[in-house]
Amino acid sequence: MVERTPLIESEIEGARLWLKCECLQTGGAFKLRGASNRLLQLSTEERERGVVAFSSGNHARGVAIAARRLGIRAVIVMPADAPQVKIDGTRGEGAEIVFYDRRTERREEIAERLAAETGATVVPSFDDPAIIAGQGTVGVEIIQQLGRSPARIVIPCGGGGLASGIALAAPEAEIVVVEPQGWDDMAQSLEQGEVVPVGPGAPATFCDAIQTLRVSPLTLGILRDRRAGAASVSDAEVADAIRFAWARHDLVVEPGAAVGLAALLAGKIPLMEDTVVVLSGGNVDPALHAQIIGETA
Repeated sequence: MVERTPLIESEIEGARLWLKCECLQTGGAFKLRGASNRLLQLSTEERERGVVAFSSGNHARGVAIAARRLGIRAVIVMPADAPQVKIDGTRGEGAEIVFYDRRTERREEIAERLAAETGATVVPSFDDPAIIAGQGTVGVEIIQQLGRSPARIVIPCGGGGLASGIALAAPEAEIVVVEPQGWDDMAQSLEQGEVVPVGPGAPATFCDAIQTLRVSPLTLGILRDRRAGAASVSDAEVADAIRFAWARHDLVVEPGAAVGLAALLAGKIPLMEDTVVVLSGGNVDPALHAQIIGETA
C-alpha cells in the first residue's frame, strides 16, 4: 500500500545530514501512510457508507488513493485556493470534491455536516490516533534505514500528525518542528502549553500544505511530552530550500514540505551531525516550481 521512501545523504556547510524523501511517496506525500492505516480499520458497514476528509491537497489525495484501492466512496472538503495540481490529483483518484473558503468557513464543520447527511466516517488529517500511527511509520523507516536512531529529526508541521507520529516512533531522537512564519501555531502552543490558534491577519504563504489554523490537543500533547523544539521560516527561505533540493539531488519538493530544510539552510536551526530532515511532499504546481528554481538564489 505504501512505498518505503529513500533516505539520502546530503551536506550543508560541511555538516552531513540525511533527507527522508516522502516527496517520492505514492500520491506525492507522506499522507497515504495515515490514510491507509485509518481506512483499513473501518468495518464493512463503515466502508459501505464511505468517508469524508478535509485537506488542502495531500491528505485529500492520500485518502482518495486509499479509498479507491479499498473500494470506498470518498468526499473531500478542499479550500477553493488549493493548488490545481492537488485538485487534479485528488479528482484523478476518483474522489468527489466540495470546496470551501479557508478564511471564512470551517472545514471541520462542513465535513461533519456531510458525514451526518450520509453516514460517512470523517477521516481527519491529523487529529486521530490511527492517522498519527500511520504517519509514524516514517520514523520507523528512518531508524531501519540508518540502523539506529538519528540524533535529531526536523519535520514540517501543519497540524502535527507527522511530527507526533515520528516523535512516538523515534523516542531517542530530538524532534524539531518547522512552520511558515505567521502560521507557527504549534510553536506558540508548545510555548503556552495549550492550543493557540493562528491569529487573524496571518500573512500569505505558498506553504499551503501546512496552513493549519489550529493544532489538536492530541498532537500538541505528544510533542510537548517529547519536548519538541520549533522554528519558523519565510517563503524566501523556503524557496532557497526548494532550489537546494533540486540543484543537489534532482528532488521536486513542494513549499510546505521544504520548511525543515529551509530552517537549516537559513540558520534557524543550528547545524548538527546526524540530523534527518523530512521532505514531506512533492505536489507543487509545475509552473511555480519552474519559477522558483529559475530564480537567482
